[in-house]
Amino acid sequence: MQLRNVTPDDVDAYIQMRCDPVMMADLGGPLPRERQPDKVRRDAREAEADICWVKMIIPDPDTPDAVAGSVTIWSHDTDEGPISEIGWMILPQFQGRGLGKRAARILLEQARDEDRWGVVHAFPATHNAASNGICRSLGFRFITELDVTFADRVLRSNHWAIDPRSDLKPA
Repeated sequence: MQLRNVTPDDVDAYIQMRCDPVMMADLGGPLPRERQPDKVRRDAREAEADICWVKMIIPDPDTPDAVAGSVTIWSHDTDEGPISEIGWMILPQFQGRGLGKRAARILLEQARDEDRWGVVHAFPATHNAASNGICRSLGFRFITELDVTFADRVLRSNHWAIDPRSDLKPA
């Protein structure tokens, strides 16, 4: 498995991840297909500028066009101040292989090694057992259950946090 920066050529992967009712079930339903080209261009620009880390998950380096999903760390403002957040999406045909956990670990190890992002938060849906399991297994601490806004939708989520410098469990 390898991670690479998102590029403007990843529109199809974004559509598969963000416009599919199954993929988006825990995130309030599919997003509009017509908005994905602009979204991927913005993400690619920000990844290239190192404003955020938006990585595409390539399960087999010998077939670099086969994308399994994405993992991202970014910073944003909240009512309590700025925070760093991580999120991941794995396409259904690649789920159950540990790719999400491995990809999140790689990004958290990079954050630790570069001493960047500080404490990293995750907000998986309360009933998303796989993503909550990834948080638990990597060493995130459960903070609370709360409502978060994603794409203008309010979602019930678990709030997890990890300091990659001290809390990341060994592989």
